Order: sequence, then structure tokens, then C-alpha cells
Amino acid sequence: MSRRKVILNGWPLAVLILAAGCTLGPEPERPATAADVSDSYAYAPGTEPLPLPEVSHWWRTFGDETTTDLVELALANNTDLRAAAARVLEAEANLQRAGGARLPQVDYGGGATKQRISFVLPNIGRQSIESTTYSYDLGVAWQADLFGRLKRTQQSTWASLLAQEAAQEAVVHSVVASVVRARVLVATAAWALDITRQITASWESTTRTVERRYRAGISGAVELHLARENLASARASEAVIEAQLEQARLALDVLVGRRPGGAEMLPNTLPQLPSLDPVPLGLPAALLDRRPDLRQAEMQLAASTFGVGAAIANLYPDLSLTGSVGGNADAINDLNFSDLVYNIIANLTGPIFTGGQRRADVDAARARAEQAAAGYAGAVLNALREVEEALVLSESTVEAFNLTTERVGEARAADRIAKQRYQRGVESLLTVLETERRLRLAEQAIITSTAEVWNARIALFLALGGDWGTETALPAPQSAELTSEIPNSEFLIPNSKEVS
Repeated sequence: MSRRKVILNGWPLAVLILAAGCTLGPEPERPATAADVSDSYAYAPGTEPLPLPEVSHWWRTFGDETTTDLVELALANNTDLRAAAARVLEAEANLQRAGGARLPQVDYGGGATKQRISFVLPNIGRQSIESTTYSYDLGVAWQADLFGRLKRTQQSTWASLLAQEAAQEAVVHSVVASVVRARVLVATAAWALDITRQITASWESTTRTVERRYRAGISGAVELHLARENLASARASEAVIEAQLEQARLALDVLVGRRPGGAEMLPNTLPQLPSLDPVPLGLPAALLDRRPDLRQAEMQLAASTFGVGAAIANLYPDLSLTGSVGGNADAINDLNFSDLVYNIIANLTGPIFTGGQRRADVDAARARAEQAAAGYAGAVLNALREVEEALVLSESTVEAFNLTTERVGEARAADRIAKQRYQRGVESLLTVLETERRLRLAEQAIITSTAEVWNARIALFLALGGDWGTETALPAPQSAELTSEIPNSEFLIPNSKEVS
């Protein structure tokens, strides 16, 4: 998908080759940006910069086979990817058309003309004569492109193709990240549902205990109604989370290109995050070549810059050469190549007065180039911001996860003790309700925190450009069904050392 990505001083070699020759207008250059003058990231870990290895298929670093299978399905069947591939094909056709305009145009023709002439002769009356003439011709037309208008147009189209290919790669990374996030969302929703069902079961047991104590005259009516209200609340939460889980599954089905609700249920689990090495950050300037959205913006700038030259060349004359050769005969068998008729015409045409339209076209082209330059600088700043945000999140989510883990442990201990004391009649139901509420909040927080740890690592990979050093190859289309049975496993919580 990025077969033309040969970089020479920041610009594709093919574009520079096309730029050679007699042409007008500026040559594209990569503008200086904040990334070029930054030695490091502001929120990078206090370690020496690591060399960039060849990283391919970053989602496999999570060690989850289900995630890998889902990504492969999406790469083969996602509709956004198919649309992006079609846009590349369109850009290739536009380039072919632009290149063809610089070549001689050859056409041929042939025909038969039947003619009848009527006339009146004295003493004879009206007479008519019929004749048939056969002819053929071969024509050639070529535009000399003295000032490079066609060449600049071809260069601009080439740069647009490279921009579209980079856009396709950006869509690939975006879809992959969306699939992994959807996988996390399905698993966390399933985890939340499991916890809620445990809470429901616990309150069913507690409610039975309160009912026995009420019948025995130990507990009052208030405690009975409070227990039943909490049981109803837990059951209502089950229904809400079940709906959220199904919505997440349906969204995942769409991402991988299959009918929503038509696939078998996925494992509602995530594996434990492996002990991940620190992500190699490299220098901020490396983003300029690693991130496909920045390459896209750069190629859009190149296309606009070449467009300025095409507009300037349109101020000057065009030289076109046309020629034809052919013959005619009264009988088709008499057609031959010995009695040829030919002509050669050279036309030099140029503007004299256009009301300033062509000058305005030049000004508009320059303005578009300035817009593209500003867009490129803005894209670089946004890329740097995304990396810095991802670095902050990677650290903060791990810290929050550790604290939340402690919170869950303390909440479970308090809830266990409160229920034991209530069973012995030395603790009130209100205390049990409060410890249960705090435990529920803590368990919900650990679910959220776990998802945030995963999503922070996803965001960091995406901000750094996804895969680098190697190409991301799109697999051949396959069935939009998981090809292998994936065993169920527990949803394990990552340790603090697992995300750097």
C-alpha cells in the first residue's frame, strides 16, 4: 500500500525525478516545524532515547489472540478500508490520465461517402448520378508543453496519489485502534456484568437473611424494604449493562465487516497485559516520516506547490503540433498507401486579455499552497500534542490503577466484615448497605481503570505512527468469521509494571 514511499531528504524520490526539466513555479520543500527543533518529548520517561526497532503489528504485543484475529478480520473486510483503497485507485487513474496528456495523441478514422447528384438535361429530363468514395486517415496531435504546465499538473497529481496512499495507511491505523478499543469495551462490559451478577446474588442472599430476621422479629420493616430495594437496583443494573454489552458487540461486528449480531459470541475476557517494554519514542522529528497523517499533509502541500507552477505556466503560450495522413478512392480495393495526402500544422496560442482571470488563478494557487503549509504545521503540532498526552496518560493510568487496586482490596475487606457482623446481629443493615455501595463503586472503578490502561497504550502506539520500520500489509479477503475457536480465559487485571 505504500510502495512509492521512498524518502530522499523528506520528499519522495519519484516526485523529485518528475520535477527535473524546464518548468515554472516553486519546488516543494518540507517546512521547518516544531518537531525539527525539539530534542525530546516534554513528558518522556527520564531515560536515554531508545533506537527505533522494526515494529510491526503492534497490537500483537498485547498477547491476546482474540484481538489479533479481530484485527485481521477488520483489515480484510472493513468497509472504510475498502473505500480508502478505492480512493487510491482513483488517484492512480488520475495520475495515468495526467501522464497521458503529455504524450502524443493518435487517432484513426475511415469512412464511405455515397453521393447522388440530380440534374435536368434539355430534351432528356431529370437525371441522377450516384458515386461512392472510400477514405481513411491517421491523425497525430502533441502539445509541446514549453513552460511545463502539463508536467506540473502531472507532478501535482503524483503528489496527490502519495497523499491518498498515506491517507489509506492512516485509515488502517485508525481502524485497527478502533477494533482493539472495541475489544476492550466488550471485555470490560462483560466484566462489569459479571460483577453486577455477583452483587445481585449477594443481595438475594442478604434479602433472604433480612426476611428471616423480620419474620423472627429481629429486623424491622425499614431494613426489609431497604434490602429489597437494593436487590431491585442490582437487577436493574444487570439489565442496563447487558444492553451496553450487546451494543458494544454490535459495534465490533460492524468494524470487522460482518452482519451485526450474526457472529458467534466472543470471549468476554481479556488476557493479562504482558510485561511490556518501554515504547521507543525516538526524536520528535521522526514523527514526520512515521505518521501517515503527516505524510499525507506533506504530500498535499507538495501537490499545492506544483499547482502554483501549473497556474504560472498557463500565463504563457502553448505550442501544439497536429498532423494527419490519409487517402481516398472510388473503390475500396483501390485504397493504397502510395497516394497519400498529408498535412502538418503547428499552432502557437497564448492569452492576450483574459480580464485578469489567469493572474487570479495564480494568486489562488499560491493561497492554496499557503493553506497547505499552515495545515502541515498544524498537523505536526497536533501530532506532538497527541504523543505528549499519550505519555501523560500512560503514567497516570498506571498510577490510578495501582491506587484503585488498593481501594478494591480495602472495600472488599470492609464489606466482608460488615456482612459477618450483621449475620451475628452486631452490625446494622445501614452499615452493610454502605460497604456494599463502596465496594460496587470500587469494582466499577477498577473496570474503568483497566480499560484506561489498555487505551492509553493504544493511544501511545497510534500517536507514534502505528507500525514503523516495516510495512503494514493488508491480508487477502477472507470470510468474516473467526476461523478458529478461541478458548475462554479469565479477565485478569494488569500489574503496575506492565505499562511503561
